[in-house]
Amino acid sequence: MSPSAQKKGSGIRIAIAASEYNFDITYAMLERAKEEVAFLGATLGPVVKTPGVYDLPLAAKVLLGRSDVDAVVALGAVIEGETQHDEIVMHQAARKLADLAVDFSKPVGLGVTGPGETRLQAQDRIENAANAVRAVVKMIGRLRELG
Repeated sequence: MSPSAQKKGSGIRIAIAASEYNFDITYAMLERAKEEVAFLGATLGPVVKTPGVYDLPLAAKVLLGRSDVDAVVALGAVIEGETQHDEIVMHQAARKLADLAVDFSKPVGLGVTGPGETRLQAQDRIENAANAVRAVVKMIGRLRELG
């Protein structure tokens, strides 16, 4: 296969950290992300399931520390409850995931939806998992261009 015919994700190993909370939605997100990894020609690395979105940064940190992982995609759905707990969970997890990307110089795709969404809205946003995979593949390409 000529270099121009190679898929965008060729030579990239992507790990996934996926929340088990709201499993009916996050399972579909995980499957969609795996499909996108294969479609882009990347290699699927380890897949780690966490109890919830709040736990994603720890799993991402361990995955990012591996030499055989080029990027991590974090998946989850933070559905609105009766309190502002969903906002706290989402803000803290997103902030730490961004920090980890900078600390490890490896992309972390934010495939976590919410806060403030309903279950129906979360189901409508399952495609965000594929968007997160595409984002890390693009970012790896850009980082490689920088040298």
